Formats: sequence, structure tokens, C-alpha cells
Amino acid sequence: MTRFSCFFKTPLSLLLVVSFCSELAQGKACDYLKKKDEWYSGEEAKEIATTILSFQSESGGWPKNVDTTGKKYEGKQSQLKATYDNGATTDELRFLARMVRATDEEDYREAFSEGLGYVLGGQYANGGWPQYNPPGKGYHRHITFNDNAMVRLLQFVREVANSSDYAFVKKSRREAAADSFERGIACILKCQIRVGDQLTVWCAQHDKNDFRPKIARSYELASLSGCESVGIVRLLMSLDGPSPEVVNSIEAAARWFENAKLEGIRVVKVRDEKGPEGFNKVVKKDSSAPELWARFYDLESNRAIFVDRDGVPKLNLADIGDERRNGYAWYGGWPKKLLEEELGEWRKRLGK
Repeated sequence: MTRFSCFFKTPLSLLLVVSFCSELAQGKACDYLKKKDEWYSGEEAKEIATTILSFQSESGGWPKNVDTTGKKYEGKQSQLKATYDNGATTDELRFLARMVRATDEEDYREAFSEGLGYVLGGQYANGGWPQYNPPGKGYHRHITFNDNAMVRLLQFVREVANSSDYAFVKKSRREAAADSFERGIACILKCQIRVGDQLTVWCAQHDKNDFRPKIARSYELASLSGCESVGIVRLLMSLDGPSPEVVNSIEAAARWFENAKLEGIRVVKVRDEKGPEGFNKVVKKDSSAPELWARFYDLESNRAIFVDRDGVPKLNLADIGDERRNGYAWYGGWPKKLLEEELGEWRKRLGK
């Protein structure tokens, strides 16, 4: 047994913390995963499954930002571009796995097998995943934590390796999924950013070769993430019998979250008839406001940064243009529950 194999004993209560549906992005298929097993034997489930199959790309995965459960896709399959981004692929596979269990039909089994191949085949040897498979030459090739992409993939391969829902999968492929999970956890630990002599958190994307934080889109600079890092910590906390390295990683991230919180401010939307959206996000002082975290922090100063499409970091939300200021999630309470509830529960489990 390797040092990460103990994830098979993870209690259900903690698995629900890193549940099927991503906090940041998910497709419509996620909504149906709450259905009872018997529903998957019915006609409604079969109709939705037909639609899901129509959106499966030639590579085995699914596209993002489309409803793969609504109207059947009538275009050319070659035009579908599969991805791991924005909640794509994993929930469609979970749906098909439920269909296999309910109907034992070969079409669902084959489609699931192709999709699992897309997931396992896209993982780098070092354990990371890009946004797409094949990854291309742009920023999509980086190890992608953005919008919880890699965390969702790791949750999924853990389920394939462990859950009875995937008993129909060949033993060799379930073992491959277990190995995939272990390599992914090892990659996460390698990606954690060290500033000086202190471990901190993670960037939204990291270099696929040397694990350094990397820029993605022009306004997504190499930085410390106050958002994506939360999902990573929750995944690490779901490991039973964690190694000292994992424990140290979690505690270091928790310290960073505590030090990075922003107090005494509130983000509000004010009406702005001259603005393109009819409103404007404004940061106001408010001593009673709950603590917030920025999406991005400067790697050297640890100050919150806000970036327009010109790629120039600013220290205030008001300093960037209307479009990016109002069209992106720059602030959030992402680590709040982690720090106030989940971290204490995790420490109690470890007897700390």
C-alpha cells in the first residue's frame, strides 16, 4: 500500500465536502446525479442519456459551457471540442455510470470507457492535468487548478477506483485510476508555492514541467489564489492517515488564508446607467462586513491584485476598467467555512 492509498477509507461526511458538483463550475448533468437509482431505468433518463451521448466528442470527452442534457446535438462530432474545464466531462461520465448500473446496456458502457480514457490519457506523467487533451501550445497546457478543474478530476478518478458505482469497470482500469489519484496528490504537493522559507498556497495554473506558477489569460497572472486553493486544501483534508508532508501542506495553507483575509470592506453593486452592465462593483469600508479574500495575490508582496486585459496589476478594484471589474469574481468568502468549521473537524479527526 502506498502512502496515498488510504483515501479508500475516507468517511462519507468528508467526501461530501468535496462533493460531485464543483463550487465554481458545473454542467447540467450534475443536477441529475441527485436522482435515485430507479430513476435511471426510466424513459426520461434514457432520453437524457441519448442527448449526453450526442455531445461526446471523438476524443471521448465533452465540451464546456453547453447544456449536454437538453436538446440533442445535431452537428458534426468532429466539431465538438472536449475539455476538463468549467465542469465539463466528469458529470457526464458519472451519469453514464449510473445508466450502466441501471440498464447494463453496452452503448453506455462503451461511452463511459472512452470518456474514462480521455480523463486518464490526458494526465501528465507528473500527475497534473491541462485544460484540454491534447493540451496544445497555449496556456491551456499548464497544470490547471483554475475553476477547480484538477480537483474535480481527482475526485472522479478516486470514485472510479473506490466506489461500487464503478464495479463494471475492469480491475486494471480501476487500479489505473487509483494510481492516477496518487500521482495527482503528489503533483499538488509539488505545486504548492514557497515564498522565502514559507509554504503558502497555489496558483490557478502551474508549469507542466517545473511546477512554477504561470499566467493564463492576460488578467490571470502568476499569483497566489485565494479561491482555487480552497478546493485543493479540502481534497487534501479528505485523505485518511495523511503523511506529514500533507499535514504540513494543509496547515501552511490555512495560515496563509488566515493572514490573507481582508477585513472591514464590503463589495456592493451600485446602479450605474452609464456602465455597460447598468451597475458597478464598488468596494466600501464597513467594519461590520464579513471577511473577504481576493481571487489573486501578488507573489512577492502578498497584496491583493486586480488586473485588466492589459495584464497590468492594480492594487484597487476601481483601478481596472468596467468590463473586467464587473465581469469577474475578484472577491469572495471562499476559505471562510474551511477556516471556521472544516479545519477544526479535520484536526479533531487527526487527534490534534
